[in-house]
Amino acid sequence: MIFTTYWFLAFIGLALPLYWLVRRPGLRLAVLLVACTVFHARFAGAAGMLPILVLCATTYLAGLSRRRGVLLVGMALPILALVFYKYTSFLSQQVLAALNPAWGAALEQALGSRLPDTPPLGVSFFVFEFVHYLYDVWHGHPSIRHPARFWAFTFFFPSLVAGPIKRYRDFLPALSAGLQQVTLDDLKYGLWRIAQGYVKKVVLADNLTGAIDYWYPHFTELTLPQRWLFLAALSFRILFDFSGYSDIAIGLARLMGIRLPENFRWPYLARNLREFWQRWHISLSSWIRDYIYIPLGGSRHGVFRRSINVIIALALCGLWHGPAWNFVLWGVWHGVGLQVCTFYPTALGPVGGALQRGFARLPILAWAVTFVFVALSRLIFFYPVPECFRLMRLLVVAQ
Repeated sequence: MIFTTYWFLAFIGLALPLYWLVRRPGLRLAVLLVACTVFHARFAGAAGMLPILVLCATTYLAGLSRRRGVLLVGMALPILALVFYKYTSFLSQQVLAALNPAWGAALEQALGSRLPDTPPLGVSFFVFEFVHYLYDVWHGHPSIRHPARFWAFTFFFPSLVAGPIKRYRDFLPALSAGLQQVTLDDLKYGLWRIAQGYVKKVVLADNLTGAIDYWYPHFTELTLPQRWLFLAALSFRILFDFSGYSDIAIGLARLMGIRLPENFRWPYLARNLREFWQRWHISLSSWIRDYIYIPLGGSRHGVFRRSINVIIALALCGLWHGPAWNFVLWGVWHGVGLQVCTFYPTALGPVGGALQRGFARLPILAWAVTFVFVALSRLIFFYPVPECFRLMRLLVVAQ
């Protein structure tokens, strides 16, 4: 985690006081731009920074043009870059090779040697923000004309690596407010959120990680209650790790007077899967809704088409997390679960109605079903497909 490195602590120890000392908005913006550039150069390196700079320039120019053909090409370029950097090996070895081994070998030979060892830092988040920006411009919203503000939107360092995913129409007013004034309330709130984030990440998530790493090789030796405790630890580890990172990002931005969107609102208190996705990684789930699900047709073309759209959107959401089948299955698991959650009261007739009334009378039961469903999805998320099914089986049988 970048936020726990000594370099980063020294970096913010220098960058934030400079930002506070400079009062004029233009100079403050200059300090922020230098800080964002230094941060990205430090952790991405020249090889990782160059493709993002190219995509940044093409996105900025496409937004200025506002021509539909140019905007379409501008959206296609970052998507193709994401596929190239993150999914070339997956497509060649897992998809094309299954259809035709010669095709997979040809793609691997053509592109494999050109791939860096790791994708550019934060490429997935850059692509989400570039695509949403051009999509919104396509639909009539104003372009970012000032290149410095577009640079700040692109490379804003608190949210660069793991979000929250910003919407430019919300971020630009927040940026202007922060450049104008940082209040004492901003500083107090920012420090409080950062402290929360570090406790979640360093104290809770990292210790849960140690316990999980210790017990996983001995999973078959655990009792059934201990295996379910392992599942709960896995679930809370990802919550504390990811929400802790978001807390630190939100707090750092607030120390500059800039408000980022909330990303988690007690998701494990949800009493159905729809509510869970309104509380979990909110900036991602709302992005998937607005820029994949709705463009696919949303709920406008009947129940069957709606269900397919949800499953496709969440399968792509899963694949966005990484180039592996378990991520796709994780998305499909949630997509199917959302459809069951939506339609079971009517699809199951009197039984469905009785279940709905039972969940309403016993909200703790609704919560338990939701939590178990989500917790099982963590096995799919973290382990290869055969292994996750083995672990699921061992949750209900002794051997």
